[in-house]
Amino acid sequence: MSTYRLDRLFSPRSVALVGASPRQHSVGRTILENLKAAGFAGPLRLVNPRHAEIGGVAAVKSVSDLPETDLVIVASPPATVPGVIAEAGARGCASAIIVTAGLGQGRDSLADKTLQAARLHGMRLLGPNCLGVQATGARLNASFAAHMPHPGDLALISQSGAIAAGLVEWAARRTLGFSAVVSLGNQIDVDFGDLLDYFATDRATRSILLYIESVQDAAKFMSAARAAARTKPVIVIKSGRHAQGASAARTHTGALAGSDAVYDAAFRRAGLVRVMDMDELFDAAETLGHVHPFAGNRLAILTNGGGIGVLAVDRLVDLGGQLASLSPATRTLLDEKLPPIWSGENPVDIAGDADASRYGIALEALIEDPCNDAVLVMNVPTALASAKDAAISAASVVRAHRDRFYPGKPVFAVWVGDSGEADAELESAGIPHFQSETDAVRGFMHLVRYRDGQDALMAVPPSLPEAFRPDVSAARDIVQRAIEAGRTWLDPLEIAGLMQAYAIPIPPVLLARDPDAAAAAAGTFLETGAVAVKILSPDIVHKSDVGGVRLGLTSRDAVREATSGILARARAARPDARISGVTVHPMIVRPGARELIAGLADDATFGPVVVFGRGGTAVEVINDKALALPPLDLGLAQDLIKRTRVSRILKSYRDVPEADGEAIALVLVKLAQLAADVPEVRELDLNPLLADEAGVIALDARVAVARPDMPADKSRLATRSRLSIRPYPKQWERPAKLRDGTALLLRPVRPEDEPLYPPFLQRVTPEDMRLRFFAPVKTFTHAMIARFTQIDYARAMAFVAIEQPSGDMLGVARVHRFTHSDKAEYAVLVRSDLKGRGLGWLLMRTLIEYAQSEEIGALEGEVLSDNAAMLRMCADLGFDIAASPDDENIRIVRLGLSQTR
Repeated sequence: MSTYRLDRLFSPRSVALVGASPRQHSVGRTILENLKAAGFAGPLRLVNPRHAEIGGVAAVKSVSDLPETDLVIVASPPATVPGVIAEAGARGCASAIIVTAGLGQGRDSLADKTLQAARLHGMRLLGPNCLGVQATGARLNASFAAHMPHPGDLALISQSGAIAAGLVEWAARRTLGFSAVVSLGNQIDVDFGDLLDYFATDRATRSILLYIESVQDAAKFMSAARAAARTKPVIVIKSGRHAQGASAARTHTGALAGSDAVYDAAFRRAGLVRVMDMDELFDAAETLGHVHPFAGNRLAILTNGGGIGVLAVDRLVDLGGQLASLSPATRTLLDEKLPPIWSGENPVDIAGDADASRYGIALEALIEDPCNDAVLVMNVPTALASAKDAAISAASVVRAHRDRFYPGKPVFAVWVGDSGEADAELESAGIPHFQSETDAVRGFMHLVRYRDGQDALMAVPPSLPEAFRPDVSAARDIVQRAIEAGRTWLDPLEIAGLMQAYAIPIPPVLLARDPDAAAAAAGTFLETGAVAVKILSPDIVHKSDVGGVRLGLTSRDAVREATSGILARARAARPDARISGVTVHPMIVRPGARELIAGLADDATFGPVVVFGRGGTAVEVINDKALALPPLDLGLAQDLIKRTRVSRILKSYRDVPEADGEAIALVLVKLAQLAADVPEVRELDLNPLLADEAGVIALDARVAVARPDMPADKSRLATRSRLSIRPYPKQWERPAKLRDGTALLLRPVRPEDEPLYPPFLQRVTPEDMRLRFFAPVKTFTHAMIARFTQIDYARAMAFVAIEQPSGDMLGVARVHRFTHSDKAEYAVLVRSDLKGRGLGWLLMRTLIEYAQSEEIGALEGEVLSDNAAMLRMCADLGFDIAASPDDENIRIVRLGLSQTR
């Protein structure tokens, strides 16, 4: 994992400050005072060549005079920092916080020399140019922030030191506390991915808050964010939302995929909850930390004021929630128990004179109603009833409900203008309470979105049609020829070939060099309808801009005349353009078809992005689009479609039949696969993509290509290096046989393999289960199995052995690499009735081969001492076997991959 030695950063046993100063208000003196004031219990050491003591703490002259220290804080001048880190590493120091700024960047900079010195000794570095670290559990304030945060269970990771300090002050006014606050600085080593991995497993942290300006390593960030979001809420706020990131785009899809929209797609794919301001950040943290996630988005609203109820409904609809209906039983009950002046519907307005009893009756009825998923109860103060008594009644109802149905249905509250008395009652019952109806509804929707994200992370996607087998070689050949010819755009004939390779429907196209050739080419198409003629030039992308398109031509003479005009206009408008002639296309008439756009855009941070939305010539003006990161399955593609306004008219209306939604989704999946297979495709437009009940067809397409940007030493990753989420590694699918001739398919695990696990695990004995998991395991939940099957191929691999032709799962082997070393951990589990038939050996050899291909230096594992079969196989494969220093019942096995036999 990327958490290597980070425990020494957040829970150090000893701390040294390099650059401590006696000068008041200096950075070095401020950090020293903060360390002392926080009450750090371990040894505190200072380094200063001119002072033997500062602030009552002894100092040594150089880092080489220090004993071994867990954490070194560096506040010395920039030129000294590489040497400080080299000396600290040589003394066995584990980690460093570099608050010093001005180390530069790039090869041979001070920052680069500092990192190389740290790597030599396995040190972890935070910074440079950072505020530092505040870890309340360790009573550590290794920063120059103005105040130490209150203890709590929120971890804040901020790219900005000023924002981190500001958020601490902001939280203090709301009595919110932190397990840790981290300012990242320039991230030459420790970054978002490392800290997400660390806090995901930190028991003192309930929720993780991120302040992001930009992401440097998209693949690492996405891998860590998806893993963290599976275990606890991760809430993100990103600045710079309105940067004009698409100004240089060359296609419609590129223009639609603005930078912030891509970040939004990435956060959604990772299961993060995005918020827009600091108030919302803490509201989300508070709500997600105190209310269990629930299914559904139906909200029931109880209020004593109609106006505030209507405002809550407006906000609910704005944010994508649903106003719940009242069940007939609930409506009847409320009619019997409430005065006839109640509203009779949701929002349930029980009138301004509602007392505690009326609140209790109505709230209990709504909590029991199966037609809603959560309840918002609100009170507007009046002189007719006690707001405090109403809060006491609400709290009592919620407690009673939880006693019967823990954790119970979520209840939110707003007591307008409360002086603290009502809030105290609500707080005592664990009811999230807010200042306004807007905040409350937003808190409800945070939970809805969090649950949606969790469901997406754990979902079992539908399988792709078996018939989909793209011709990857043909596609690569087409693109490579264009690049070798020095072109950045594919011509229509090449586009047709590319679309054919991925089975994306597009009309046939013919090339004509002159008007007579165009008239001849149109002959076949004219037999069934009209034709279109378009200018063909590698220098003219938007053909209509130069009058380069004529539609609805119904005769050869019309085609000849149109071609002459198109060529003349193009030469006049663009005398510098290379003109190859025209292309002739059949006119496609699909009455009732919807005009869509689908394609690929290229983002500087996250790489290829799939774009879908409303198509046509005014696509950017309409700006109805949604984005997703590849790879996609049909489930993700369908979710992408649902996030657009145009999805509403894909359904049937009036006399127009419903469009083929599966065909649209399949096109998006194919485009995502194309992005993975052919990284040279940088931007792609299918606009318009016509969709109706008969399927889809792309009337026009544009494809921009370029050589992939990648370091020379990563050429073997050519098909995946630009993707921020690693796709399914199909190249590792292979047939195999056991010693007795049983036919197998060995392949990487897939999310849709979840149904294979229960019958497989049922045929593993309790003893074998103990040997694998080091403890008896009686049940495996959906969430547990989802974690087995939904692995991140960027950090782990699992191979399953599938019997042929039955499709039964016979065994599985897993390997998980450590980010900050060349080692990886492995595990193997084989069905108990198959022992001795060579399956374990086959799986282990496959893991070893995979590890070598990934340039992993060593495989390691922990094996129980009584697991004789595994230890014997490890010995036969050349593993070194040693006793664990921590547990006499465990053996550590290690295979240096150069030792493989």
